[in-house]
Amino acid sequence: MQAPACKVPVKDDYTLNIPEYIYTYAWPEEEVSLCQLEMRSLFGFITKTPLLKSSHRIDPSRSPFIRERIDIMYEGDRLDDILRQVRQIELGEDTFKVIFVKTNDLTGSSRIEYDERRAIEREIGLHIEGEADVNRPDHWFGLVPMEGRWYFGRYHKSTAVWLHHMKKPRSYSIALSTRVARAAANIAVPEPKGVRVIDPCCGIGTVMIEALSMGIHIVGRDINPHIAKGARENLAHFGYDAPVTLGDIADIKEHYDVAIVDMPYNHFSKATQAAQLHILEHARRIADKVVLISVESMDEMITQAGLIEKDRGAVRKGGFIRQVIVCG
Repeated sequence: MQAPACKVPVKDDYTLNIPEYIYTYAWPEEEVSLCQLEMRSLFGFITKTPLLKSSHRIDPSRSPFIRERIDIMYEGDRLDDILRQVRQIELGEDTFKVIFVKTNDLTGSSRIEYDERRAIEREIGLHIEGEADVNRPDHWFGLVPMEGRWYFGRYHKSTAVWLHHMKKPRSYSIALSTRVARAAANIAVPEPKGVRVIDPCCGIGTVMIEALSMGIHIVGRDINPHIAKGARENLAHFGYDAPVTLGDIADIKEHYDVAIVDMPYNHFSKATQAAQLHILEHARRIADKVVLISVESMDEMITQAGLIEKDRGAVRKGGFIRQVIVCG
């Protein structure tokens, strides 16, 4: 017998005409500034709570800080409003699971603990026409209270892709962490479609790998043949085939929308200020937007190179601070 078609209506008195999404966040203290810079880049504003609501839809796995996304189907002032609305969902023989999102803004006496969250999940499940399955459901739904209202919708959990990318065949201690590299790629390219990007000092390809995994069109270049070879090996290890050329940034003739320039070696080698300025001046020449990553102050040099700072974030690690600076 063929299962009936699933019916998951999303329009009633409580549903917005423009789709909206709720994202849950988590960030370590040393990366607050970087997280906020990524928020501004992706959404245009920041939130000081671990919840963010926006009409902008992104894959939660893009960000190292986003944990979940709920595609809002229903909302109301009370939980009863949600219970009434979910009766419209008809899943036939499909299975489902409801998750009361642990990350919410309820505090003090309003806080809902584990046992009550599970009870609310079961109660909502009783109002949905379908079969509950806590292990491998066909449909995932999420419930979250935020700013005095209740929201219910499709649930999407982030996958920590960047953790897998830590296991590279080639690596060195001063390379960017995959978390920072992924955030930098989001900051540089919040909307990947049609954007051409270059990493002209790509090192072992950490930024490139994170960018490519998110569908960003990026090419790499490095002046060191040993390092460039390592970048190619790392990209191939993860199944990516983006070009990594060998040579100085001054020899680049093409023009790009964005250049991501990581200068970790400033802290560990004898790179001269003249060499640093050389990179910045040519980054400005070859790209409309430059995202600079540095472990030392480069404010004067940025101005000298003719770049204009648009935004900034920072990451603290050990005894130094890594700056992520957006320039135009």
